[in-house]
Amino acid sequence: MNLEQRKAALDALHRRMRRCRRCLELGCTIVPPAIFTGGIGARVMIVGQAPGSREVEARRPFHAQSGTRLFQWLAQAGFEETEFRAQQYLTSVTKCFPGKAASGSGDRKPTTPEIDACSVFLGAQLRLVDPALVIPVGRLAIDVFLPERPALESVIGTRLEISGRVIVPLPHPSGASRWHQLPANRRRIQRAIGLIQAERIRLGL
Repeated sequence: MNLEQRKAALDALHRRMRRCRRCLELGCTIVPPAIFTGGIGARVMIVGQAPGSREVEARRPFHAQSGTRLFQWLAQAGFEETEFRAQQYLTSVTKCFPGKAASGSGDRKPTTPEIDACSVFLGAQLRLVDPALVIPVGRLAIDVFLPERPALESVIGTRLEISGRVIVPLPHPSGASRWHQLPANRRRIQRAIGLIQAERIRLGL
């Protein structure tokens, strides 16, 4: 498939994702629309868990507090946010806001049926965009690439190669998470940032 064919296929995929209502048909409480940005030519793909309500309002991924921290990490690796958003690809395991948690605190995690329903979209995004570097952000996204579910402590700060792509996981940057606040884990995050920086330089970004 040449570049023009890939671009046309990705545009068609984006239209399918925006029209998709499969979760509603499954009886799930996912709330469309699908939230993602990017196109052909992106060398880096960020894969998060799911959009939040602020992302839906803004119609862009990682718009809320978690996004602020994520882009602070990426800035340390040499990526400027506006340029990164314009040139790279941002998506999530599930494409639509899953709604609030039953407790009323925070957003609900997507269910296995919801993840399964969206898996065809993420697979197609990876295939068509063909990024050289994938950064899964958070436990759920990391598990998509590492289904054996390794402990975060064993993968944050490591560089993996899967299907010809470099994978550098990051923890979820949520302010509600204590994981990234612990000193030992902060050191792991700094190692991950260093690996992302090395990949940025290697890719000439």
